[in-house]
Amino acid sequence: MSRIFLDTNIFIYFYEDAGPMTGLTRSLFERLDRRGDQIVTSALTIGELLVHPLRMGNDKLAALYEKVLQPPAIEIVPFDRACSTAFARIRLDKSIKPPDAIQLACAATARCDLFLTNDQRLTGKIVPGLQFISALEQAPV
Repeated sequence: MSRIFLDTNIFIYFYEDAGPMTGLTRSLFERLDRRGDQIVTSALTIGELLVHPLRMGNDKLAALYEKVLQPPAIEIVPFDRACSTAFARIRLDKSIKPPDAIQLACAATARCDLFLTNDQRLTGKIVPGLQFISALEQAPV
């Protein structure tokens, strides 16, 4: 079993019908389930996911996100003191934006094996505490 951190965009593709990305994320979730991997994300992900449905008045989608992003199915990592220190170290790389650094810090402090995103700018970055950062299309699962 691996601990796989999913960035916000992965959930958007899965739940908001993002064309071919929806099929790719569906396949990803099936593989993670078969392998018995633990899905991890951060409290920031929940906030980011809720913005669009709340802005559009889509209470049904907002409620869906609130329902599915719950332990034990998904571990939610808070941005705490340990994360803030990791965040500061990650932000030394000025090419990493603050929200991305928060996500990476949460994943690193939660001892995730893999950080999955569709943000190509993050792939290949070295973050202490994370073994791999991968784009969705190249997910090694």
